[in-house]
Amino acid sequence: MPIFEWLKKAEAANAALLAGPSQAREDANNLEQRVVQALRTIYDPEIPVNIYDLGLIYGLEVNDEGTVNIRMTLTAPSCPVAQTFPDTVEQIVQSVSGVVDVTIELVWEPPWSQEMMSEAARLELGLI
Repeated sequence: MPIFEWLKKAEAANAALLAGPSQAREDANNLEQRVVQALRTIYDPEIPVNIYDLGLIYGLEVNDEGTVNIRMTLTAPSCPVAQTFPDTVEQIVQSVSGVVDVTIELVWEPPWSQEMMSEAARLELGLI
């Protein structure tokens, strides 16, 4: 692990310890909100809706130390960006202030379907 990454992790852990459990939880909640905002800036290359509202994010975990774990899928395994899109998501989430480490897990179960889209996304696409 490069020294810069190690220092970021150590600083985040120390800040959480000094802040106390309730402050650390509040900070993690705020960080989660900022991560969701960042995910909403990433659009599927084939459907003009952001990946969060499209329902491609199956799981999002943010801990007190700034580690973000994302379980995501794509609209289809044969998606032309299947090899590169998770890296794009990782880079954008990594740029969020307070994020120390990002892990992206690309999953195919359950298969994505239109029912996973938010109501706002369905409305935007004229599906309701």
